[in-house]
Amino acid sequence: MKPSTATGLSPICLIGAPTDVGASRRGASMGPEALRVAGLAAALQGLGRTVLDAGDLCGPANPLGPVQAGYRHLDEVIAWNRSVHQATLASLRAGQLPVLLGGDHSVAIGSISAVARHCREQGQRLRVLWLDAHADVNVGETTPSGNLHGMPVSCLCGLGPEALTTLGGPPPALQPAELRQIGLRSVDPAEKLELRQLGIEAYDMRFIDEHGMAETLRRALAGLDEHTHLHVSLDADFLDPDIAPGVGTAVPGGPGYREAQLCMEMVADTGRLGSLDVVELNPACDVRNQTAECLVAMIESLLGKSVLLR
Repeated sequence: MKPSTATGLSPICLIGAPTDVGASRRGASMGPEALRVAGLAAALQGLGRTVLDAGDLCGPANPLGPVQAGYRHLDEVIAWNRSVHQATLASLRAGQLPVLLGGDHSVAIGSISAVARHCREQGQRLRVLWLDAHADVNVGETTPSGNLHGMPVSCLCGLGPEALTTLGGPPPALQPAELRQIGLRSVDPAEKLELRQLGIEAYDMRFIDEHGMAETLRRALAGLDEHTHLHVSLDADFLDPDIAPGVGTAVPGGPGYREAQLCMEMVADTGRLGSLDVVELNPACDVRNQTAECLVAMIESLLGKSVLLR
């Protein structure tokens, strides 16, 4: 990546993907604007970073249609992900650090396939941290809902509609060994089998309770070096709903504020963060933009804010 001449760090590019076509509950389409209202750009500029806001991508509206052949709104999800893929890849090729503002989690198919494509072009290794209450590894044959925001991991691993699995080239975009899932606490029965068959390294809340967030991150980040591009896909429901109520699929028992901050700070300590998704913020479920403000604080920590100089 080409660094910013002002700070020695890559410019940050905010890319809005205001859609909820991958979810059953409306509202995530308002997430990008809620993050802007919460002061995201100014907060990152306060860290000495150059911030470019590319605005919002355009895509089809939510048709509120039924499930068809195992998927709801497949054509619309494909259209949004093509736009996300193109915008993310262009940002990476421009030497920027793209921050995708979702939108439901299905848009991570586009962003991560672009990151994986860029890593192949640059000869870099890829590590993806998937911070989420859900495994998102359903497939059309087993999904209980048909919602594609529950399938981005499987699509990235080559299991799903061809138009999604081949966005960045021949599938899979992501090898299961490149992925670490953290914070799981709601996994469908078929997903449990799929996680085991794929061999994805997953840390559920029981593991975090038993071993602590610090040990979880030490394991999840093990092996990173100067040739590794680190991507974080942060679902707002990773956080406990006590601190982040503004999500469409809240699950009790997630990381609290300090626990989540430690996670973000340990990621920042690697110095390898090269791209970020922030998804599933649903202002329709929020309380006075509390979740957006919490996410802004988390993003600040991911990008280097700390109490003391480290």
